[in-house]
Amino acid sequence: MIIRPKIRGFICTTAHPVGCSQHVQTQIDYVKKHPSILKGPKNALVIGASTGYGLASRIVAAFGCRAGTMGVFFERPSENKRTATAGWYNAIAFEKKAHAEGLYAKSFNADAFCDEIKERVAETVRKDLGNLDLIIYSVASPRRLHPKTGSVDKSVLKPIGTSYTNKSIDFDTNEIVQVTLPAATEEEIHQTVSVMGGEDWEMWMDSLDRGGLIAEGALSVAYSYIGPEVTYAVYRGGTIGKAKDHLEQTAKKLTERLKNKNAKALISINKALVTQSSSAIPFIPLYFVILRKVMKQKGLDEDCIQQMYRLFSSRLYAKSEIPADSHGRIRIDDLEVRPDIQEEVMRLWQIVTTENLPEIADLKGYREDFLKLFGFGFPEVDYYQDVDPNLQFS
Repeated sequence: MIIRPKIRGFICTTAHPVGCSQHVQTQIDYVKKHPSILKGPKNALVIGASTGYGLASRIVAAFGCRAGTMGVFFERPSENKRTATAGWYNAIAFEKKAHAEGLYAKSFNADAFCDEIKERVAETVRKDLGNLDLIIYSVASPRRLHPKTGSVDKSVLKPIGTSYTNKSIDFDTNEIVQVTLPAATEEEIHQTVSVMGGEDWEMWMDSLDRGGLIAEGALSVAYSYIGPEVTYAVYRGGTIGKAKDHLEQTAKKLTERLKNKNAKALISINKALVTQSSSAIPFIPLYFVILRKVMKQKGLDEDCIQQMYRLFSSRLYAKSEIPADSHGRIRIDDLEVRPDIQEEVMRLWQIVTTENLPEIADLKGYREDFLKLFGFGFPEVDYYQDVDPNLQFS
């Protein structure tokens, strides 16, 4: 079939298998052009491995460190005339390219929150790898079926205490609009922490630890974000912020528990980027298109693979002591939060209108990056060619 992008709101409902493979290859090429990370992991598990930072982490571990990798994700295969999700095609492409270079790679398409998949992964680690010296937790989900209580919790992005109004962007019309989000209820805060907090990460680590599968000196890293002052009330100061606080508390608890193995659980604060989940958050896309323009002008912009290569090469595996802020967090968002960057972004935020938006913000770059998430917009790909959407894992 000939596959074209079909965009509905902040979601592209189609994905291109050849384009997704090219997206993976582009990231692999970036890593291979840079020095190998000689002190990197031998065996890595990435939970949330099919898109964004999770996929980039798996690529750096495999092609930058020559590690064997396992990936867990929840993606939809193709059905009838409907394409698979981009993450499905990404994972297939990654496995194929890793196997071609003699690298161990195994993927599990399942709900990361359920106990059964934790048991299956643990058994496969025991059988195939022996243990793990890197566990990445990069799960972004709107809902969670709790494996113990059976409750279905849903995450919301809302402020706490009072409603919040600010500028946002309507990508259907390219207009600047005012958006108001109501304050969250206590139940919404609780459910958001259940979905996006650290409980599931802790369950994964408990499962692996019980099986004796965490290697001496292992690292486990969960990804988080802080963001600018302009989005603080709805992000870090809102429901998601409560979940991120819980994630950070979990890291400290896990590090204490793993002392006997000299292992650590860490939080990496990453940069704002175009992802499927971030595109759905009010205010964040407008902030990002302005930020991207400013960082490009200063030659400081980074995408997922650049961020993750820098995280591995200059933070996780560069020195015996991993550099962190006063809260113990790795700050790979250090370029985004530079005072000169934030001052210029905030200046532009104050004056942005529908009329001057194309000059102030990088709308073109945002749209290009958004389409690439789904395999579209790569000059190496012939999008007029008939392709088979029904790819399966070998």
